[in-house]
Amino acid sequence: MSGSFSRRLCRSWSRCIALILVFICVFSGTRLVLSEESPAESSVESQKENGRADLDRAVELKLSARTFTDLGEVIRLCEEALKKGLSSEDTDFAKHLLGATRIQRGMMIGQTLLSGLTIDRNWPAFRTLALEDLEKGLATEPDQPEAWLLVSRLQSLPGGDRKKALEAATKVTELAGDNPRLASQALILRAELAEDKQQALADLDKVVALMPDDPEPLRLRGQTRLQVDKFEEALADFDAALKIEPNHIPTLESKIDALLELKRFDQALEICDQIEKLAPSSSEAVFHRARIAAVQKDFDKALELLNKAAELDPKNPAVLMIRAAVYQELKKTEEALKDVNEALKLRPGNPALLRLRAALLAGSGKFTEAIADLEQVRKAQSPEDQVVLNLQLGLLYSAQKYYGRAIEHFSKVLEVEPKNVAALRGRGDALLSVGRQAEAIKDYEKAIEVDSKDSGVLNNLAWVLATSPDEKLRDGKRALELAKQACELTDYKEAHILSTLAAAYAECGDMDKAIEWSRKAVELGEGEEKEALQKELDTYLKGEKVRELLQEPLEPSGDKELIPEKETESSPTDKSTETPKDSNNNDTPKSPER
Repeated sequence: MSGSFSRRLCRSWSRCIALILVFICVFSGTRLVLSEESPAESSVESQKENGRADLDRAVELKLSARTFTDLGEVIRLCEEALKKGLSSEDTDFAKHLLGATRIQRGMMIGQTLLSGLTIDRNWPAFRTLALEDLEKGLATEPDQPEAWLLVSRLQSLPGGDRKKALEAATKVTELAGDNPRLASQALILRAELAEDKQQALADLDKVVALMPDDPEPLRLRGQTRLQVDKFEEALADFDAALKIEPNHIPTLESKIDALLELKRFDQALEICDQIEKLAPSSSEAVFHRARIAAVQKDFDKALELLNKAAELDPKNPAVLMIRAAVYQELKKTEEALKDVNEALKLRPGNPALLRLRAALLAGSGKFTEAIADLEQVRKAQSPEDQVVLNLQLGLLYSAQKYYGRAIEHFSKVLEVEPKNVAALRGRGDALLSVGRQAEAIKDYEKAIEVDSKDSGVLNNLAWVLATSPDEKLRDGKRALELAKQACELTDYKEAHILSTLAAAYAECGDMDKAIEWSRKAVELGEGEEKEALQKELDTYLKGEKVRELLQEPLEPSGDKELIPEKETESSPTDKSTETPKDSNNNDTPKSPER
């Protein structure tokens, strides 16, 4: 209002001054000479007047704007005014007004979204509109911490830009000044977004210092400490929060989590009693008693308590999930799957439930369905969860003989954790299956550097060093050394590892020892494995050495999508028994899980 009034006042005084000059000239006889305006200058001035008129209307409307539509009209008028042309002073004013109005409209849309009001099922489109306004407004009006905080919150929603969310939260911390509320909200957001949990804890330490009488930062820090296995410190945080708010049930439940990690079961049960007094008709106390029984591996008692909890709260997904896990331990897969599926109806897409269902499906040999669940989780999960997910997917793809995909997922794990033994072993096995023996050897060697007592890695490396058709890759002496170590670690009781020892002796030229250990392997073998081991023995009896080069396709031929197999073996069953030649059968590398 003051801006519009001052401009009008200025123009009024200009007119008055002009009249005074005219009167002076007339009465004093002084001749006033005015320069003539060119047509072009006159046109520019006319456009500027039009621009000023739009700007004045924008200012008037801004004072009474209450709706999205009103603010949109203010934005339109400002843009029109700038397009038509304004003086330098008015141009600056119009840009500031435009930026401030964009921020106001963006905050109105964004806050409505975050308040939980249902705008539309296409809420991401509204998020985009809000962010567009906020980002454009902040480009000219950057010193707006509340607006930056909203940007961070909106970008934190599913499908948002995590990097931009972090940058916006950091901007708030820089602008918050002496406002502890704003600084705390930004630090909490940044902590929740942080990949590095230590950095998250550093931010939460600052929040606790800023808000010492608020229990929420203590709870958040306690939960984060649980994630990094700082159980005593987490317990201290929960106790501090309970001093401020003694009857807060979620904090009591978090305290139970810490006590379970510390194996203080009696104290955890005391907290259950406390929860039962606070909420006698709820299922929480019974549910946590069941959890305690499950951690103590008393699954029958846990199931009994979970059934009671389900009666009290049949639509509680946590009860259904834990009961499914207990059913899994009791080898009741069908009941477990039923509970998980019911829980997923209540919490569609929940990562923990999808992981559990994937484990149940994989245990039942339904690898395709398990892969589908884990792929869904992988696409939605945060980066810190990707290592485990990619490892699981690599193993499942290998089980389905999709070695190319398996190698891809194991490689993703190794990009983050180069010394992950399971990923090195998994990729080595997959590489061996597709005939890339030299690469497989490198992975096995790296795995042994990290863990020299992994019998599976020792066995598979020894096997390829003893049986490769490529003379440059074979190393009988090292194969024998590794095979002996694998046998010692398994007490000479694994048939397929004894067969590797036999192959190593054969490569070293000691056929008598090769036959001796091959016979023992046959004695221990069962089923199809026994038949394969007998073929190896027959080879040694003929005075020949076993040579093997698996050359399976990266994906099963003719399959465009994963198709469940009737019988899927995740480990080898057969090895070539002929003298130097490649084998193209459907074997996978030797594995202690065979």
